[in-house]
Amino acid sequence: MSLWTSDEIAAATGGTASAEFEVSGVAFDSREIEPGHLFVAMPGTQFDGHDFVGKAIENGATALLVSKPQQHPHVLVDDVAAALEALAKAARARLSDEAVVIGVTGSVGKTSTKEALYAALDRASLGKAHRSVKSYNNHTGVPLSLARMPRDTRYGVFEMGMNHAGEIAALTKLVRPHIAMVTTIAPAHIENLGTIEAIADAKAEIFEGLEEGGTAIVPEDVHQRDQLVKAARKHAARTLTFGSGEADAAVIHSVPARAGGSLVTARLPGREVTFTIAQPGAHWVMNALAVLAAVGEAGADVAVAGLALADMGGLAGRGARHRIKVNGGEALLIDESYNANSASMAATLATLGAEKGRKVAVLGAMKELGEESERLHAELAGPVREAGVEQLILVGDEMAALEAALLGEIPITRVENVELATQALQQTIRMGDAVLVKASNSVGLAKLVSAMAGGR
Repeated sequence: MSLWTSDEIAAATGGTASAEFEVSGVAFDSREIEPGHLFVAMPGTQFDGHDFVGKAIENGATALLVSKPQQHPHVLVDDVAAALEALAKAARARLSDEAVVIGVTGSVGKTSTKEALYAALDRASLGKAHRSVKSYNNHTGVPLSLARMPRDTRYGVFEMGMNHAGEIAALTKLVRPHIAMVTTIAPAHIENLGTIEAIADAKAEIFEGLEEGGTAIVPEDVHQRDQLVKAARKHAARTLTFGSGEADAAVIHSVPARAGGSLVTARLPGREVTFTIAQPGAHWVMNALAVLAAVGEAGADVAVAGLALADMGGLAGRGARHRIKVNGGEALLIDESYNANSASMAATLATLGAEKGRKVAVLGAMKELGEESERLHAELAGPVREAGVEQLILVGDEMAALEAALLGEIPITRVENVELATQALQQTIRMGDAVLVKASNSVGLAKLVSAMAGGR
């Protein structure tokens, strides 16, 4: 079954097809093109996608979506970005009435939660689930993810991110979720939004796109809980909370699992379940509660979803665990290099604290914190102490505040860049160590992980 035909693309976008064709995929990065794909020649601030048409064809593109005539099969439109959005709307509109679409946002954990939801629903539907890949969660990534959705999708899971107010409102109206979830609220992007309450308002925009009769899922254990619930109830027929205490989806009991991760007994709406999560840490227990609440609301098999959580491995940059060779044996490296804010730093440091062996942390700067940056970096001293970190490598000028807060307590090496951080870790690491690597993505600590883990 083709993803799109030339006639469908032309009808959706208002464009003109130069020939009849069918495509099996969609991409706007010529490096992601595979044989049979449609290449979307997106305009950009630095590059024009039309300049990469040749590379896309070389990589196997069957056809093009363009605003300039081409010699290869194509659909010609006035505005390529607008055409991709129109194709996204058409993809959403052609889903069956039985399909369930879930939107996910939050300051922390949205990609991990999205991936866990996809794993659970794909298993429950025998391969009929679809999700946004990577972190395609912005004004171009969400339309692309929708345009890639197969026509027979049973469950669609879409991540939505933002840097400014109003961005999620536009995305959720494209996605039109039946279930909309906020994972948590933390001071990410506070430089742009000003206050934590403004961040919560921006995340709550996801509820504005809910389909009639839709469900909102919000975190119980954040200070903005009531703010989120109030916003959700304006658009949702049903609002559920997840977390501790009296939450609709709540932990009854959680203990470390024998093979790693956690063994959890939880109360969900209408049922009580016991399941295992492969990933360690209290934050993953919270992620799992949100996932299972959404699975139940979607009408899928919660027991099967629990099996998927037990089998789910760590994601690159978001908890992947590497056993690396060091003199005399092995050490554990926990890759959290993709993103960081104060909440996710605290959560992953707590995970490090539960590991055996000497605790080493390689921490890079948290970005987009504005005037709060110095204070929030300094406040990481508490989670570092609680984790029992015995060796600390800090990357970037912003980390000077944390260095000052811990001065004299533990050995600290502060460096300017990833290359120096890699050298420092190579000189420090020893057999039996547990090493956490975490920073905002722009710091580039993924390069350190690649160097230490042998490119795996």
